[in-house]
Amino acid sequence: MRKLILAAGLVSTLSACGGGGGLLNRDRPDEFAVSRQAPLVIPPDFALVPPAPGTPSAANVDSSRAAMEAMFGGPAPRSATESAALNAAGRANAAPGIRSSVGDPGTEVVEKGTTTRDIIAAPEGDGQDARAAVPPQ
Repeated sequence: MRKLILAAGLVSTLSACGGGGGLLNRDRPDEFAVSRQAPLVIPPDFALVPPAPGTPSAANVDSSRAAMEAMFGGPAPRSATESAALNAAGRANAAPGIRSSVGDPGTEVVEKGTTTRDIIAAPEGDGQDARAAVPPQ
């Protein structure tokens, strides 16, 4: 008897979903009829000119280099002071790819001591609040 009542309740619940006036069959607005879509038109670009004879084609341009130059600009011009400092530091003798080999685990490093480590780890500032540490006697 219990099964019969349960089945009748289930059938009546399912019959309410179908047919006219159920929750799933209500009238909804058509989202595509709300506004008209303008046709896709590409505006003319009067800045485009045909390529000059003898110029490299777009297929020969390195896209990654062009993207880097577009994002960060080309190489920045160096000031006279910066060029002099780089030349004094040995710019001509610099190994090409030194930045890649510095982080290599096989790179040999020299322990400079705790003083150098403390100087490098010091917070940035103008030095007005700096105090000399007196070593214990």
